Amino acid sequence: MSAAESYATGPTEPATRDLTIGELLQEGAAAVPDRVALIIGTADPAKQRSWTYTELLEDSLRTAHALRARFEPGEHVAIWAPNIPEWILTEFGSAMAGLVLVTVNPTFQAGELEYVINQSKSVGLLVLPEFRGNNMLAMVDAVRDSCPTLREVIRLDKWDEFLDSASASEAALPEVLPGDAVMIQYTSGTTGFPKGALLNHRGLVNNGAHTMDRMGVEEGAVWVAMMPLFHTAGCALGVLGAVAKRATQVLLEAFDPGLALEMTETHRGTALLGVPTMLIAILEHPAFATRDLSSLRSICSGGSTVPAALVERLEADLGAAFTIVFGQTECSPVAAMTRPDDSTEDKANTLGTPMPNTEIKIVDPENGETLPVNTAGEFCTRGYHVMLGYFEMEEATASAIDADGWLHTGDLCSMDERGYCTVQGRLKDMIIRGGENIYPREVEELLFRHPQVAEVAVLGLPDPKWGENVAAFIRDADPENPASDTELREYCRQHLSPQKTPRIWVRTDAFPLTGSGKIQKFVLREQWEKEQGVI
Repeated sequence: MSAAESYATGPTEPATRDLTIGELLQEGAAAVPDRVALIIGTADPAKQRSWTYTELLEDSLRTAHALRARFEPGEHVAIWAPNIPEWILTEFGSAMAGLVLVTVNPTFQAGELEYVINQSKSVGLLVLPEFRGNNMLAMVDAVRDSCPTLREVIRLDKWDEFLDSASASEAALPEVLPGDAVMIQYTSGTTGFPKGALLNHRGLVNNGAHTMDRMGVEEGAVWVAMMPLFHTAGCALGVLGAVAKRATQVLLEAFDPGLALEMTETHRGTALLGVPTMLIAILEHPAFATRDLSSLRSICSGGSTVPAALVERLEADLGAAFTIVFGQTECSPVAAMTRPDDSTEDKANTLGTPMPNTEIKIVDPENGETLPVNTAGEFCTRGYHVMLGYFEMEEATASAIDADGWLHTGDLCSMDERGYCTVQGRLKDMIIRGGENIYPREVEELLFRHPQVAEVAVLGLPDPKWGENVAAFIRDADPENPASDTELREYCRQHLSPQKTPRIWVRTDAFPLTGSGKIQKFVLREQWEKEQGVI
């Protein structure tokens, strides 16, 4: 292609490896058998525990055999839990047992769980009975009769009993190949319910390793794991990337800035990954000034762009090189990334360049033609990292991955002459709140079912802390007797997890419409910003 076109390739080194998730762990245990691989990141002495690489492999193999005793290779098994060590053991164990692990957000409510179990055709579910007031076991009981494929529920609080069952099994672990499906992660567009991105061993293993390489993480690093494991940022970049570097992972059950600071100081953390809101919370925590963070060398963020002032503050206050990743679940998940030695301007204003062994191009969304440099269009990527497809959604898969293997991300970007990309907006109507992807259609359909709501449009509005907040613009069915904001918020919370529930409620008599009758959300956003004095 011409240098004037928006097309770039990543470096060819390091090469893409044909490796499974189980083989990655086996390599680590062979190379550094006595190095600590995993530490439970807690201040509670009663919960403190660690695993060497040898112990992590042994327990992962026991997990694999316990799973194999119950499930056949190729079957789908879901896990619904926060960041606990059993999650990581299940990630490795299910991979070695030839299963496909379906990840479930621990804040989900019953209806969301039921959808994921049924759409993924999961035959098993590993669940922690309760987390932060979410009675997960009760919700499993409530939906179980509506999940015809689900034949076994395994309680993670009875883990030892589960592992002990492996000894009675005579089923051998199957041969697993790098191209085999290994995980379903749920994502969504704007037209319908969440889609299950089917990911393979090769994509996840290599993407995690390459991200750590570009981030500048050194062999034997101490990785402070703050991202949720149900995200690829947690279970791929974090878990698999750390094992690729033979690192020690300090696993936080859930993000807490004070605990993150304490664990970084206590264990001499050298690297961490967090969305901007996490990093801001760490900087603003009262204990920040008193903690010794001199061990930190590498910081990475993603989920939204980071202002130049914040990049400068992070690097100055933490004394570590900053990088930013860009991608989506469908590409395992990183497609482009900045480098530690990039300029502050590039770190703040661009997405960096393609990852190793991948391609990027910016195309006209209408005709698919590659655009000239510095022209906004759809960000597309191709390579080993692209998902196998959306599980049992052929039409959605064909829409996302074209005949030449290019993944069409729906993100509106431009590329400069160097191959650095910049976000211009989103073709998909997606909200990113604190690094969490939220899709308006699901919220809109729920609110539309409320008898006192005539019309609704849900969109993201700017927020200095979260990046975006979920806002619901409502036309009341009876303006003389409207449902209050509190009533609507409580209604949403009965069916949706907290991050999806609108924080901003706006009433309108009429919506701005296109000629074809579609609501113009960008007009609603502009009107709100003007009223708030944002623009």
